[in-house]
Amino acid sequence: MAALGSRLRALRSARGLALERLAELSGVSRSMVSDVERGAKTPTVLVLDRLATALGTSIARLLDEPDRDAVTVLRQARQRVVRDPAGWERRILSPVLPGVEFEFMRTTLGPGVDAGEFSPHRPGSREYVAVESGRLRLTVDGEAHLLDAGDSAYFPGDCRHGFANDTAQDCVYYLAMELGTAAAGPSHG
Repeated sequence: MAALGSRLRALRSARGLALERLAELSGVSRSMVSDVERGAKTPTVLVLDRLATALGTSIARLLDEPDRDAVTVLRQARQRVVRDPAGWERRILSPVLPGVEFEFMRTTLGPGVDAGEFSPHRPGSREYVAVESGRLRLTVDGEAHLLDAGDSAYFPGDCRHGFANDTAQDCVYYLAMELGTAAAGPSHG
């Protein structure tokens, strides 16, 4: 948590944002941002996503230092896994590379779990989803799409989006996210 807090503080400072401004942009309370920066609290996946989005970056970049731009093998034991108390987990399968804002992940939603609504990423962002098992309810700007095992979908990442499992079995899906090429910095106004 201390490393996460240091990276969060460094990114915030590099973007010239005061703690209060990051809280405002992310919709995360000032006290929670401060607690995360100090390593005093473990944020949920949704809070991490809101902070990353407000900073114009990915959760993966908040969790790891960039690798060098070369062949990188991420053994299972080295992959970051973020577990949310609501009953889901996100396994980050892609390395963090210098100057690249891309994230590839495997997510497992437990039975009846709604991961919540994710904030829009910066303009030009793209997300690709492929369901491995179970059924996923993908909601983009309020419109729900049911995806079964083997189905895939694309959607612009600069929309509000959510992922939920309305069934009694686990839902496992892969998500590839490419953040837009806008200048580094906050994605909100």
